[in-house]
This record gives sequence, C-alpha cells and structure tokens, in this order.
Amino acid sequence: MQASSPHLRLLRAVCLATTLALVACAEPSPDAALADYVQRLERTLGHAAPAATPDTLPRLPHRSELKLTLESGNLGTLDFLALTGCAVQVTIGKRNSSLGLMASASQRLLLELEFLQLAPDCIDYQRSQGEDALADLLASAHAQKQRQLPALIFNATLGGPEYRALWRPPANLGPYPANTSSAPLTALANINASVRRWLAGDYRADNMAFEIQLSEVALGDGGALLRALALQQGWLTAGNAVLAAQRASGPLCREALRPAAADILTTVIEKFFVGEVQPWSADLGRRQHELLPLLRELEQQVAAALPPAYQSWQADRDASLSRWSEAPKRHVEALQATLEPCGGAGGRAG
Repeated sequence: MQASSPHLRLLRAVCLATTLALVACAEPSPDAALADYVQRLERTLGHAAPAATPDTLPRLPHRSELKLTLESGNLGTLDFLALTGCAVQVTIGKRNSSLGLMASASQRLLLELEFLQLAPDCIDYQRSQGEDALADLLASAHAQKQRQLPALIFNATLGGPEYRALWRPPANLGPYPANTSSAPLTALANINASVRRWLAGDYRADNMAFEIQLSEVALGDGGALLRALALQQGWLTAGNAVLAAQRASGPLCREALRPAAADILTTVIEKFFVGEVQPWSADLGRRQHELLPLLRELEQQVAAALPPAYQSWQADRDASLSRWSEAPKRHVEALQATLEPCGGAGGRAG
C-alpha cells in the first residue's frame, strides 16, 4: 500500500483539480445571468424577446493612423563631438545612433526628455565659451522638442502598443469585473502624474518605472469594459422589448384584477434582476468610474496632439459609453411602467 500512496495522492490531486475546474465552469457568467433573466421575463409575460444583439464595439484605428510623424530638426546633423563638456552630449549620441533611430516610441520619449532636461546647462556653457552659434542651435532644438512633447507623449502612450492592448476586448468576459486589479489604475495614475510634470517643464523621468507602468497598462481592461457594457445593453434592450410588448397588449393589471403574472414578475425582478443582474451591473459601473477618468485625463493633457483618427474613435467610444451606461436605468423605467397599473411593485428595482 505504501508503494501506491504517491499514485493515490496524484489521483486525489487530479480529482480535486477537475472538481475545481468544473465548479469554475459552472459559475454563472454575466451573459448567462442576463439571458436567464430575459427568458424569465418572456415566460412570465408570454411575449418573445428579440435577439440580444450587443452594439459593435468602437474599434481603434490602425496603428499607422495613430503614429504622429515628427520633424527631426537639427539634432540629426549636429556634431555631438563639439559638445565636449556637456552631459547632453551622451544623450544626443544615443539619439543619433542606429539604435536610437530605431527606438520604440516610449524610449524615444525618454531620450527627448533627457535632452530637454540636460540641454539648458549645455546652452549656458556654450555661451560662456563664446560658442554662440552652437548654443543657438541647441536652443532651437530645445524649443522644438518642447513643442513636440505632447505628440511624443501621445506616441508613447495613447498611440502605443500598451494602450492598444488595454482596449483590446477579450474573447470572453469570464468573471469580469471581479477579476480586475488595481495595478493598471495605479500605473495610469502614475503616468498621468509624470505627464503633468513633463508638460509643466519638469523633465525628470524614471525610465524603468515608466516602462513597467506601460506594461501594467497593457494588462488593463478597457476592452473588457466596453464588451461588458455592450453585452448588458444588448440583453436589457431585449428585456425592454418584452416589457413594451406587454404594455402594448394592455395593462398588466386592470382595476381590481391582478393576474398571477404580476406577482411572478415581481419575484423575477427581485430575485433575478435585483439579486443577480444589478450587483454585477453596479460592479461594472464602479469599474467604469475608476478606469475611464484616468484615461480621459491623459487625453485631455495631450488634446492638442490627438490625431483626427483618434479623435473620431474617441467620440465614438464616448457616445457608446454614454448610451450603454444608461441601459440599467432605462430598464428600471420600463419595469416600473409595466408594473404601474399593479401598484408599482417594481419600485425596488431602482
């Protein structure tokens, strides 16, 4: 028996893992809870619901439409060897190297921030050495990079691969938004704080921290949020159609006559809408109010640099979010209107 005990332990472990997997699979998804609720409305009221068809999600433009092309100015031709004695010499050397020219948008931003931070001392030094022409060249480049900074920030953030990943919708929602974390929110807040400093003229940057923050943004759930809100809107709109069909056929209750359907509907609302759908909907609303303001703050900070394609997507996204966020409220209004002839028993659905 002792010889077989490892095999028994392995068998128990496999059985446990299988059981846990089955339990996880059995956990109701938002889609299942919404579908179940609408089907119960159908059965209670005797009216068929249309297909629950979520709106198409706003899709980010192709990455080529979001890349801002910036003039290189005179730094590309500047002889950085003439800048001996200046710390910015190394920065310009890195920027003009083959690796610098092929750098990612985030690395390019960090190099330009380093230049913006170090160039003023070099400009002063060159003037003190009588090298006014070189100082003027550096001052011109510095002014150009200051003007380009919002665009550089856009390329590295909102137009970059990490923010694109944030908006990519998942194949399925799973337990969303219960499976989210605060890490992307913290990263977005830290990036926003850095951008505020940079645009105010404080060009210090923690390169490693910035790249880590971008990687955490890439794990964000903007796409999942859009998919969840569209899903909710699709199902609740189908439920609204059932309720509208009931009202069109006549009042649910007439004078003193209260059909069994009125009591059943009240139970369905309390148990399956208030008890199951609304808690998920509330969690979804909280996540939206945590995530969206952080994203919009950065968009506002670099608003002047947003390319037309991004602005068009942004307007479509915000219009969709506004419409989808109203879905629970519109459904509660439909429930109340349907139950009004019966004494307004759906008031608790608010």
